[in-house]
Amino acid sequence: QVQVVESGGGLVQAGGSLRLSCVTSGSISSIGDMEWHRQAPGKQRELVASITKAGMTNYIDSVKGRFIISRDDAENTMYLQMNSLKPEDTGVYSCYVDVAVRVGVGNPMWRHYWGQGTQVTVSS
Repeated sequence: QVQVVESGGGLVQAGGSLRLSCVTSGSISSIGDMEWHRQAPGKQRELVASITKAGMTNYIDSVKGRFIISRDDAENTMYLQMNSLKPEDTGVYSCYVDVAVRVGVGNPMWRHYWGQGTQVTVSS
């Protein structure tokens, strides 16, 4: 019913930039809070940045001033602009989305969805 797909990852040198996108599609009534997570090799997945439906943002300390999270609700899309990338930013970046799903004639039901992830590799 709902698909979440990330794109925009790749290989970049330290100091470079990438822009990740997360598109949600399907039987959507509304999208709530959205998050970017990452998992580095051998480490646990961590929350990198979040944005509420009202547009309030939050970041982990290590990316503050370098990453910018944003959303375009008309396109059901979330972005992560990543600047001044460092090797420690390497990992699989995944989006996590709260979606009000249409379930027929009844009220929409809120559910959480993960995307499949996109690889970001920063070389030194």
